[in-house]
Amino acid sequence: MITWLWLHGGGVSATHTVGDAFTSVGRLTGMLAAYAALLQVVLLARIPWIERVTGFDRLSVWHRRNGHACLYLVLAHVVAIVIGYAALDRISIPHEVVSMTTGLPGMVTAWVGTALLIAVVVSSVVIVRRRLPYEAWCAVHLAAYAGIALAWFHQIPTGNELVLDTVAADYWRALYVATLALIVVFRVLVPIADAFRHRLRVAEVVEEGPGVVSLRITGRNLHRLRARAGQFFLWRFLTRDRWWAAHPFSLSEAPDGRSLRITVKALGDHSARLARIRPGTRVVAEGPFGVFTAAAQRRPKSLLIAGGIGITPIRALLDDLPGDVAVVYRVISEDELVLADELEGIAARRGAALHYAVGDHAALGGERLLSAEHLRELVPDLRRREIFLCGPPGMTAAVERTLARLRVPRRQLHVERFAL
Repeated sequence: MITWLWLHGGGVSATHTVGDAFTSVGRLTGMLAAYAALLQVVLLARIPWIERVTGFDRLSVWHRRNGHACLYLVLAHVVAIVIGYAALDRISIPHEVVSMTTGLPGMVTAWVGTALLIAVVVSSVVIVRRRLPYEAWCAVHLAAYAGIALAWFHQIPTGNELVLDTVAADYWRALYVATLALIVVFRVLVPIADAFRHRLRVAEVVEEGPGVVSLRITGRNLHRLRARAGQFFLWRFLTRDRWWAAHPFSLSEAPDGRSLRITVKALGDHSARLARIRPGTRVVAEGPFGVFTAAAQRRPKSLLIAGGIGITPIRALLDDLPGDVAVVYRVISEDELVLADELEGIAARRGAALHYAVGDHAALGGERLLSAEHLRELVPDLRRREIFLCGPPGMTAAVERTLARLRVPRRQLHVERFAL
């Protein structure tokens, strides 16, 4: 549709000079950038049927890649339009920038919107995100909504295809309105309705180990959530200093319809503060999300591989998965083992094999941990098992490469990367 609008507006037929060519490319990249920005919002709008089909983890990856594509299209639009207009007006590029900013409607908002989108992408780069407080990272991403809103005031009044064609303008208005409606419904109204329906509260806080706590959340009609072991929620604890921040945490035991439990390790300011949450605190939860569940199982035998706090959904799956199950739990030191007593109790009760892979991979002999040879020793028949893998991104990527070397079919592997 976008390409048709561009062609219909003379994107090729009206191109006769170098200036025309750059301007035409600028118009096309501008429309594609606007569409990518709207798609960026929709990808993480918490639309249930999209999440069920695709999985939140994969949507997050698409969201990140689409964000980069959106930025590149915006930059291409800016460069092409400025060069094209400068060539047509026969003036220098700096003079054209000044002329466009002062003479065209919506240009100031366009520059501000572009700056906001650049800030969002830069903040998403892993090394930058690790140096930013989570609160600052969230605030920058909220600025993306402002950038998209500002794009409206630039695109509708000045877009060549939209000024001359009311049908095209109405098409774009419909895209913006539909995107806004999805956000309002699934990011605002549905969570508010669920909060009143289920009335979640923290029932107890249990210290599981150094820097690790479990929170049990109770409420009304929890069976209607249809949560499954392996899934996660976006949790918002309504304390004075944390009510505005929502964080993803997986269920650490299979839901029973009476309560939900999460187990959290202090990896940042927010997760560290959860240890001080008091019983009775109200909770708003969005979800459940994720396809990392027993529904993905196609074989009678399973292998669960966890790294660090990635044991939480694995622990829940150990409750839920039928058949022969083996568990491999990778940590740097023994004091990082989380929920070990529960794992050993469940394994003993159901006859599951439980293996701990403890040690620093940088230490002598540590490089062998979770290598192809090591995994074959622990689980000789792993190629005949459905494999569920969860842990830090670096660990999951390394295990994925190892399983590929072992020629484990990709369709047998299900990964939860904690990508959010």
